[in-house]
Amino acid sequence: MKNYDYLVVGSGLFGAVFTYEAMKRGKSVLVIDRRDHIAGNIYTKEEDGINVHVYGAHIFHTSDKKIWEYMNQFAEFNNYINSPVAVYGDELYNLPFNMNTFSKMWGIKTPAEAKAKIADQIKELNITEPKNLEEQALSLVGTDVYEKLIKGYTQKQWGRPCDELPAFIIKRLPLRFTYDNNYFNDRFQGIPMGGYTQIVEKMLKGADVVLNQDYFELAKSGKLSDGTEVAWNKLVFTGQIDEYYDSCYGPLEYRSVRFETEKLDCDNYQGNAVVNYTAADVPYTRIIEHKHFEFGTQPTTIISKEYSSEWQPGVEPYYPVNNDKNNAVYEQYAKRASEEKNVIFGGRLGQYKYYDMDKVVMAALDCVNEEL
Repeated sequence: MKNYDYLVVGSGLFGAVFTYEAMKRGKSVLVIDRRDHIAGNIYTKEEDGINVHVYGAHIFHTSDKKIWEYMNQFAEFNNYINSPVAVYGDELYNLPFNMNTFSKMWGIKTPAEAKAKIADQIKELNITEPKNLEEQALSLVGTDVYEKLIKGYTQKQWGRPCDELPAFIIKRLPLRFTYDNNYFNDRFQGIPMGGYTQIVEKMLKGADVVLNQDYFELAKSGKLSDGTEVAWNKLVFTGQIDEYYDSCYGPLEYRSVRFETEKLDCDNYQGNAVVNYTAADVPYTRIIEHKHFEFGTQPTTIISKEYSSEWQPGVEPYYPVNNDKNNAVYEQYAKRASEEKNVIFGGRLGQYKYYDMDKVVMAALDCVNEEL
């Protein structure tokens, strides 16, 4: 029998950071993962010299210098700036909503003109108390931006019409009255040169790592899939918290994403890493061209079309659906989790919360510091 201080379930960013920090403090760690690879959703795979973001675009950005420096010890980051483009029919717009967007949409040049145009559209709608997401968005950005850049995209993301979605999903829609296509406001931003998988490999060095291993089978038998008997003092669980508790308070809802990835015999398919398709009649939400994340000059290219879908058991969950109903259910799980002495829940699924990568790293570091 092999004994460990910690069993970490899931080798994504939260589990990897926790493992790295625990081992630095002299703890023994066993890491298991259901998948056949490490790194969770930030997994990147090299194909034809291109680092493919297998589970969608992951752009690291933060305003926390300590978190930026922490990540840079594992890989050198480039100076990639996220500047998505939106396609609506035959029209093409810059994102986020900024003066380049407004200039193209209305043929105007100054911030005053753009503000006046948006204010006029909002005034005509006369929405005083938004009852749903559609009314909320219209009351923030007016008709044109909503119809062309928000309505169809949001409908595809959530799988239901905007007038059936709650208003609180869109608390604010940032409008920038400068000619600036930088999507993020954070001071630090970039992509690790060579992909994300190398980062997790370095974090997990020294730990015992077992792939294609289901936690619940291990918990039942006390044996790994190869027959090795193992025991652990504490559990770090980064899977679905409702699954851990056998959905005793009811299942939580998630959104999932399906990817269609293909190699194309051209050196540049769309001229940008991220292109959103905002019309409802285009089935996918966006196309990622992976080589542009690292300014690639390879003779071929690889693209991924993203299709948003409802989560079903057996499919990878991506985003928690944090509406009032689900949050109320999660609070019951969270209360039970807080009473556990030897179980730590972390990450998007374990804490049922949408986390940017820097916040995942911060949460894992806080957790280790509190624990050890």
